Amino acid sequence: MKKLIFAGLLLIIGSVTVQAQLESTVQEGEFGISAGAAHYFGDINPDLHLNRPKIAVGLFFRKQFGNYVAARISGHFAQLGYSDIYNTQNEFEHRRNLSFNTNIWELALQGDFNFFKFVPGDARFRFTPYVTFGVGVFSYDPYAYYQNQKVYLRPLGTEGQGTAAYPGRRPYGTMAACFPFGVGVKYSLTPQMNLGFEVTYRFTTTDYLDDVSKTYVGADKFVTLPNGSPSLAAIMQDRSYETGTPIGIEGRQRGYSNQNDSYVMAELTLSINITSYRCPTAK
Repeated sequence: MKKLIFAGLLLIIGSVTVQAQLESTVQEGEFGISAGAAHYFGDINPDLHLNRPKIAVGLFFRKQFGNYVAARISGHFAQLGYSDIYNTQNEFEHRRNLSFNTNIWELALQGDFNFFKFVPGDARFRFTPYVTFGVGVFSYDPYAYYQNQKVYLRPLGTEGQGTAAYPGRRPYGTMAACFPFGVGVKYSLTPQMNLGFEVTYRFTTTDYLDDVSKTYVGADKFVTLPNGSPSLAAIMQDRSYETGTPIGIEGRQRGYSNQNDSYVMAELTLSINITSYRCPTAK
């Protein structure tokens, strides 16, 4: 009986000691990596299809302010792209026959807000869903392929940007702002490591992520080559000749300018905790 009592006391003391150590350990933040998929939504994918995901990877640092609130700075690389060949339910979009790809480099500052108290290593508080939102900037430079050659679209001014015929259409830049908004979950694998999953939608300030926004300007608004052939800009502004009679009549809708383009990322995250020690308070 004495041995049982002694063993019980040791178990209680051990449990109290472990709990005291957990309570005295403060999570200051996390360094982490993320990997998953990105997808584009815009003038070439107006129906929000999720059938052409591309790679997305990132790095982040999260600074904790208690067990519920954190600030995060993150950097991402992602690839985006789409083509009208997938728009088989809409005859105009399918005949339009436009496509694009682009690389995205993004830097963002976000706030994370946990639903539950999160204490890595503590079995009672090792899991929480959270919401995140913030602001960021990203670079982009859309391109397409013509005769198996990569062609960057921005310098061509495919919607008359920079031409005398359309002085109000200025060339768009290679940088824009984004506003991430998403949800995620994270789980403490050990006191030092966390695993998570996050889906974050990015609203942007550009409608030219895909080089499509307004109306056709007509092939005659572009310079004709000395041999009488259309210029590369004229060819890339209206690819419908590859599917039948060209539809790029001046003034005809080419995109939808009243709504900016956007993209989403779905990623797994793995992070390492940064902790400090706080002397337990007397009770």
